[in-house]
Amino acid sequence: MNNRYCAVVTGATRGIGRAIAERLLKDGVEVIVTGTSKDADHPIGSNYYQVDFLNDSSMKAFVKYLKQKPIDILINNAGINKIDEFESIEINEFDSIQKVNLNAPFLLCLAVIPYMKKNNWGRIVNITSVWGEVSKEYRAAYSSSKFGLDGMTVALAAEVSSMGILANSVGPGFIDTDLTREILGEKGVKEIQSTIPIKRLGRPSEVASFVSWLVSEENTYISGQNIMIDGGFSRV
Repeated sequence: MNNRYCAVVTGATRGIGRAIAERLLKDGVEVIVTGTSKDADHPIGSNYYQVDFLNDSSMKAFVKYLKQKPIDILINNAGINKIDEFESIEINEFDSIQKVNLNAPFLLCLAVIPYMKKNNWGRIVNITSVWGEVSKEYRAAYSSSKFGLDGMTVALAAEVSSMGILANSVGPGFIDTDLTREILGEKGVKEIQSTIPIKRLGRPSEVASFVSWLVSEENTYISGQNIMIDGGFSRV
């Protein structure tokens, strides 16, 4: 990779998104990152853009901004989740999850594809989830969004791969982030680790390393895939 490329990484103020942005910066890529707060901490060297994917005017302004930029790489990482019984899911909560996890990536892909087509080169990675490959109880809203995101990615790849634009999904499993430990607690972490063949949580840097390769010039033939980074969890 080199600094002639410009990448966008959404939701990059912490966790997996931040690790991806930091890795791309290390690779020499110009990186634009997003977050919802006005003065959010973000990777040193990146350009920060505040955007709320639940706010239509904020989203429209960001799309307009991207259309004016030469974006070579798009990483749709921002996402929200709520675990709830199917019959307890409020329609507004369901809609919000779809809006952030599925609608926003769709609109951002629309914004950057014209430049990628003109340049005959581009890389799109949509961060799905292990729950976009398999699912379980209480994940109806979230899995709907992530299965949908992968479906969109496959259809997009079918249309644009011949133009040098490779689109893929990457599905993290249980990754060792502050949010994961907050949700699961130490007891929950130990229980989850016992179900993972590698017997540990993944690291954000491991996801970032793979994404870095996937969006690089070295990847010339992988497109339309939903690749799990989950220590084997979804395969056993």
